[in-house]
Amino acid sequence: MALTWGSAEAQQPTAGSPSQARPQQRYRSRIEVFDLRTNQHRVLFQADTVWEAPNWTVDGKYLLANSGGNLYRIPVEGAPSPEKLEVGEGLRCNNDHGFTRDGKLLAFSASSQGSGGSQVYVVASDGSGRRAMTTKAPSYFHGWSPDGKWLAIVANRTGNFDLFRIPVAGGAEQPLTSDPGYDDGPDYSPDGRWIYFNSNRAGNYDIWRMPADGAGPGDARAEQVSSDEWEDWFPHPSPDGQRLVFLSFPKGTADHNGKMEVTLRMLAMPGRKVDKTPPSVVLQIFGGQGTINVNSWSPDSKRFAFVTYEVLRQ
Repeated sequence: MALTWGSAEAQQPTAGSPSQARPQQRYRSRIEVFDLRTNQHRVLFQADTVWEAPNWTVDGKYLLANSGGNLYRIPVEGAPSPEKLEVGEGLRCNNDHGFTRDGKLLAFSASSQGSGGSQVYVVASDGSGRRAMTTKAPSYFHGWSPDGKWLAIVANRTGNFDLFRIPVAGGAEQPLTSDPGYDDGPDYSPDGRWIYFNSNRAGNYDIWRMPADGAGPGDARAEQVSSDEWEDWFPHPSPDGQRLVFLSFPKGTADHNGKMEVTLRMLAMPGRKVDKTPPSVVLQIFGGQGTINVNSWSPDSKRFAFVTYEVLRQ
C-alpha cells in the first residue's frame, strides 16, 4: 500500500503552510539488485529524490519504478537513464504497480484531484488504453493472478483494510478477507493456488496465506506462515515457486510508512502444509516504505530488486 494524493509525502509545500517552515525529510534513493547466485547486491540507479517499488519487466531488461507521481523504466544493463512511462494525464502514481506474467498489461494505483484517494488502473505495457478498475477509494493494487484474469487489491470499504479481487474482464470486486485485523500486500503464488499477504490479526504483523478464491467464512481458511517477533510485510513469491521474500520491521513498528533499519528475509515457499522453518536473513538495510512494496523478482527467479535510502541533510 502507498500514501495517497492528500498525504504528507504526496503534497508539495505551499506558501505559508506549516510544511514550508518545517521541510520534509529528504532522502537519497538507491535501487539495488540482489543476486542469489552470488549473495551479492549492486546499486543499479541512485538519485537524491524518493524512488520506490521496482518491478522487473518480463524480458528482464528493465525495472519499472515510481518517483514524484510518475512511473519510469530503468535499464538493468548499461546507462541507468530513466524513461518516463506515459499512462495518461491527471494521475499521481504511487508505489503499487506490476505487470502480468505475459507482460502485456500493467496495473497500477494512483490518485487524482477529487478522487478521495488511491484507485486502481490497468493499461497496456506501453501505457496506452487506460481503464479504471475501481470506483471507490482508497484502493491499492498488489498482485496479478498468474493467468492475468484477476487483480488482488487492498481496500478500505468498512473502516478497515481488507483484501479483494477484481476480474480484469469487468465486474464487481469480490471480498477475500473479513477479519477485523489490518490486511495488506496480497501476492499470488505462481501456481495460482494461494494468495500470500501480511496481517496483524494475530497481534504482530506476520505473513499469512489463503486460497486464491478467499479465506472463507470467518477467514477460517487463512494460514499463518511467519510467527516471530518481527513485523513482516509484503511477501513476494519467486516466479519459480521456490522462495518467498519479504520485509521485516523491528518489533512494535506500527505500520510500514516510515524509513528505518529493516531486514529483508526469505523463506522456502510452503507446500501443501505450512512448516515453521525460521526465515533466513538476506540483508539488513535502511529502508521501509518503498523498498519492496510489490513483486520485484526477475523473471528467472535468480535476482530481486529493492530500494535503500539515505537521509540527506537539510
